[in-house]
Amino acid sequence: MRDRQAARQRAKELVGRMTLEEKASQLRYDAPAIPRLGVPAYNWWNEGLHGVARAGVATMFPQAIGTAAAFDTELLEKIGDVIAVEGRAKYNAYREEEDRDIYKGLTFWSPNVNIFRDPRWGRGHETYGEDPYLTGELGKAFVEGLQGDGEYLKAAACAKHFAVHSGPEAVRHKFNAKASKKDLRETYLPAFEKLVKEAGVEAVMGAYNRTNGEPCCGSKTLMEDILRGEWEFEGHYVSDCWAIRDFHTQHMITDTAEESAALALKTGCDVNCGITYLHLMKAYQDGMVTEEEITTAAERLFTTRFLLGLFDETEYDRIGYDRLECPEHLALADRAAAESVVLLKNDGILPLKKEGLKTVGVVGPNANSRAALVGNYHGTSSRYITVLEGIQDVLGDDVRVYYSEGCHLFKEKVENLALRQDRISEAVAVAKNSDVVILCVGLDETLEGEEGDTGNSYASGDKMDLLLPQAQRELLEAVVKTGKPVVLVNMTGSAMDLRDAQEHCAAVVQAWYPGARGGRVVADILFGALSPSGKLPVTFYHDTEELPDFEDYSMKNRTYRYFTGEVLYPFGYGLTYGSMELDGVKLNGQEAAKGGEAVWAGEELRLEAVVSNKSDRTLQEVVQVYIRALDSGDATPNSRLCGFARVTVEPGCSVTVQVPVDRDAFTVINDEGEKVSGGSRFAVNVGFGQPDARTAELTGKETFGFVAVR
Repeated sequence: MRDRQAARQRAKELVGRMTLEEKASQLRYDAPAIPRLGVPAYNWWNEGLHGVARAGVATMFPQAIGTAAAFDTELLEKIGDVIAVEGRAKYNAYREEEDRDIYKGLTFWSPNVNIFRDPRWGRGHETYGEDPYLTGELGKAFVEGLQGDGEYLKAAACAKHFAVHSGPEAVRHKFNAKASKKDLRETYLPAFEKLVKEAGVEAVMGAYNRTNGEPCCGSKTLMEDILRGEWEFEGHYVSDCWAIRDFHTQHMITDTAEESAALALKTGCDVNCGITYLHLMKAYQDGMVTEEEITTAAERLFTTRFLLGLFDETEYDRIGYDRLECPEHLALADRAAAESVVLLKNDGILPLKKEGLKTVGVVGPNANSRAALVGNYHGTSSRYITVLEGIQDVLGDDVRVYYSEGCHLFKEKVENLALRQDRISEAVAVAKNSDVVILCVGLDETLEGEEGDTGNSYASGDKMDLLLPQAQRELLEAVVKTGKPVVLVNMTGSAMDLRDAQEHCAAVVQAWYPGARGGRVVADILFGALSPSGKLPVTFYHDTEELPDFEDYSMKNRTYRYFTGEVLYPFGYGLTYGSMELDGVKLNGQEAAKGGEAVWAGEELRLEAVVSNKSDRTLQEVVQVYIRALDSGDATPNSRLCGFARVTVEPGCSVTVQVPVDRDAFTVINDEGEKVSGGSRFAVNVGFGQPDARTAELTGKETFGFVAVR
């Protein structure tokens, strides 16, 4: 493993040769060169959420929420590695040209491990969903892939946004997120803790908002007491962009830029994404900060630069430009897209069979949309394949494909001079002349995303509700009225109200934002070359009526762990084309009896399940384990995910799969935020979804449940 102590010593020696002004200059995200010391300029700001972003061509994977639906840690680790390899390839090429611009360094401000607690949040598609355990496991795998295990960091990952951050976007610069001690430790912090303590993430980024009154980029509780104190974090801390300025312009907890810079630095914020640290020297002159505090931050930053090997020859210097969008990486992007697609409903129409089909209608604003492929924080692809293009490629000249945009993504007409809904009649004509209609609806980054980055000005990137835009709802109604079978493909990064589709469409597919070439993968799933195997990383509610206010950060009645009502599609749910069965479960090597009790000694639980494929095609499934402490009043109201494993089973075969179980599965969080024993009796359920009535109704299968006793 890499030697942090040696890197820290080299950083100390180098920073020790700098003037105070030079040290302070290195705390900016766009750190200038120090020629006399041989220090080149370095821009700390780079993005790699689902592929190297914003600096030209790179392999583009499905948006993060889509890769979360794969429930596949191996996949996330490989994606992280590809981003690091392509990041190095770009860095090597750009360095030769002395190009040290923004988005061209090796410090990637990813992953986003905030909890997607409310479906209205526009940035939720950057996350791994609503569950802390799933988020932590996937985030850990991504970080380990990105940072590698070589002598040097292959790239540096950053866990963001610390902490208690998930909307609303419109007020994030002045908002105070209030979280109880229990919610903080049970929901909002676990993924960050795992990335720091188990994955060794090199950086943590603070959020814009306050948490319980303290700004997240100047919070003694979060930054000093928990992150560096309790968790012993040794990397560097970076502010979200222009978040420190918010201290005195929005949160009003300081009066001047100098005071804001001083507060952030003294609580441990090393890099300022923004310009407020330009006032550090004035803050020093006024006695607000010490030279020692500036030095400490600079040493942390140069420790990271030495760990990356930026002043040495490294094993990564030979990574060439040919690794960008190479066949191996593109194949992994296809795999990610295939594993991400979730089949929500199928009355038997899928997979579609080319034989007997004469005409297929492809309709909808996202059918031929590149924007609907990419999500946000994306790079550039050298080729895009939309769902329409993918279907055309799959069907070739054998089947006639009709196409209509159907309606604008959200406006009432496509052509400015036309009447309202000027594409509806074309869509109806396409439907009437087709054997089956594939209706592609949804959103894109202009409607859900980050405040300031979207065209959704009325909600600053958030959603007002869970409904599709009015124009799309009218399109769905008009197409369904033709009486032709409709397969709805929803391309969004969040949960939507799909009740009309569930009631009136023959099949419903959640494709997320599947990546630059994801349209071909979606087509392969629709026509049976691949079987869907994704699982929902978020709950799909009927609407927002039963949800708490968006600004309420209490977890009561939020997400599958706490929600008490009936949902449309549950967390962990997803269908396949064949039939997979769970034929047995062993607990620490002993057969467990369904509905019975199983006794085990010690703290560790080793679980294995026998999965059988009863169909005539190769299938993938995700075995999921849920647990609830029966003896503790501090347990979550509903069972929670504590283990998962993706498995591939050949036709007619059975496979025994080992399912890693969360080491904290048998603990609970009390009202003081303390992790304590959950008692001696635990309801354990193993299956292909969670143990709720709605999942059983939709799948026709009960989970394998028993009581574990210790």
